[in-house]
Amino acid sequence: MYKYTIIIEKAEDNYSAYCPDLPGCIATGSTEEETIERMKVAIEFHIEGLRECKTFIPAPSTKAVSVEVEVTV
Repeated sequence: MYKYTIIIEKAEDNYSAYCPDLPGCIATGSTEEETIERMKVAIEFHIEGLRECKTFIPAPSTKAVSVEVEVTV
């Protein structure tokens, strides 16, 4: 079982997400939770497509971290 990193971004009225390790694999949702669930489905579908095309399935390699910086205004 692979564990892929996804990036979730807030838009005006919804959320969108993508998987850096699987270019073109994206999803949107009304909430973060819905977006995460849709990304799980999108990743499974994306990998299924890669398998059908006999294309290499990239192993997860992206790591996301948060850094704290001091900002003065």
